[in-house]
Amino acid sequence: MQNHVPTYHAPVYEPTVDELAVLKHLELGQPVSLESAAREHLSRRLLERGLVEVDIERCWSITEAGRAVIRRQ
Repeated sequence: MQNHVPTYHAPVYEPTVDELAVLKHLELGQPVSLESAAREHLSRRLLERGLVEVDIERCWSITEAGRAVIRRQ
């Protein structure tokens, strides 16, 4: 049996430049597929933090929390 170690989340989240770029692309309606995200080594932190979600077509879309991060920057 494996021990499950919970994912650590730092108390303050600051998105990287790459993560901000992805959020901005999504905000502008430009699609980002899971395959292209993996190819570009995008962080799963966007998913873990609820800034993006994945639809049934395996494409990312921005959430309201992601839009708030863009506005804050």
